[in-house]
Amino acid sequence: MGQGDALGGGESSCQPSEGGDPAREVAENVLQGVSEDVASTTGSGSRTDNTSGDPDLEVPANVPEDVPENVAESVPQDVAEAVAAALGRAPQGRYQVVVSHPGGAPRVIRNSPFLDDGTPMPTLYWLVCPTDRRAVSRLESAGGVKAAEAAVDAVELAAAHAAYASERDADIPIDQEGPRPSGGVGGTRRGVKCLHAHYAWYLAGGGDPVGAWVAARLSLQEENDDQNDARLGT
Repeated sequence: MGQGDALGGGESSCQPSEGGDPAREVAENVLQGVSEDVASTTGSGSRTDNTSGDPDLEVPANVPEDVPENVAESVPQDVAEAVAAALGRAPQGRYQVVVSHPGGAPRVIRNSPFLDDGTPMPTLYWLVCPTDRRAVSRLESAGGVKAAEAAVDAVELAAAHAAYASERDADIPIDQEGPRPSGGVGGTRRGVKCLHAHYAWYLAGGGDPVGAWVAARLSLQEENDDQNDARLGT
């Protein structure tokens, strides 16, 4: 289950794109395109930082009205509304905001292992910031899933999946009956499925090699943008 699945659809399917060499796509397409998507999320033509927590990032003002009461009980109402606004809909289970931008906008939430209807929720950490999600979606669309899997050590990745699953499963009551969440990051047992899920865990302090890979690519984009700005004298 990727980020969009539990919400009934999302910005990215968290699936790798087909065709082309992933490394070349990341180098030529991603690093030139992320800033365009980032700028579009702010409603201005200026570049917004994706990786350092830009204090100017704001949650969209259109707050959905379907914030469940039980969710509002688990977090302050204003936080629940901010998360719902960032996602465009309210999460279907309990959660906590674990990473925020300096300005207070939620960046990453930590989910309960079950949705309110009892459906297992394998994705423990969820990237909610619209700017981050669009930047990572761009990375995915340019072959980032395959490129990340090829770049990271398979043993380290397997260990990350195991650690993620262990942390999530520790929240499951001992007497829990019925279906349980399974798999590691993003609900997959092996390889890479969703860069959003890996990056969210990395931002929350997880030892995720794929999340670190994503962060490095977004940081490189920032450096390239700064160099371009310097050449243009802006």
